[in-house]
Amino acid sequence: MSIDKRDVEKLYNAILKLKTVDDCKEFFNDLCTENEILQMTQRIVSAECLLNGETYEEVIAKTEISSKTLSRVSKCVKNGNGYKKVLK
Repeated sequence: MSIDKRDVEKLYNAILKLKTVDDCKEFFNDLCTENEILQMTQRIVSAECLLNGETYEEVIAKTEISSKTLSRVSKCVKNGNGYKKVLK
């Protein structure tokens, strides 16, 4: 695949142009499969649960996320800023 960082910026800039929930729904329904949207939603919900102090076991029971994906989400919650910016 010959996508470079400037191309990735196009994605981020496209997302920044969205103004409403309906705009987001239309864009993401065009961009992603239903399963991809559900997986991203699962990660957001899991990150929110972790930020609220829930345990891995509680998060897995609530979201049915895999332990491997939850581990990645957890690392991002602990070391990143993205989830914190949108969830707190």
